[in-house]
Amino acid sequence: QVQLVESGGGLVQAGGSLGLSCAASGSIFSINAMAWYRQAPGKQQELVAAITSDSTTNYAASVKGRFTISRDNFANTVYLQMNSLKPEDTAVYYCKAEGLYGSGAWGLDFWGKGTLVTVSS
Repeated sequence: QVQLVESGGGLVQAGGSLGLSCAASGSIFSINAMAWYRQAPGKQQELVAAITSDSTTNYAASVKGRFTISRDNFANTVYLQMNSLKPEDTAVYYCKAEGLYGSGAWGLDFWGKGTLVTVSS
């Protein structure tokens, strides 16, 4: 069974850095794209960054230049390096695997349970 597990969240001061990782486990042949979403209290979920299997990236305007997404296709892992963090970056960050092909999954999307990032001012 496919699972996505995030790690790396925590508390950091404004201007600091934090790195997140998300590993997909199970019998996986390939994943089309992996992405990070976030949801702040009282707000809608939003896309933070996404990366395709050929490493094409896409960022939300609010994080461009501060966050970097990368992935290890062999390890089915996606990373999010967050620099120059702001209090408005405080949210639960969710990992998503889009178009996952594996045993019991053909082109499906999977979500992690989320990891909390808190940026203090």
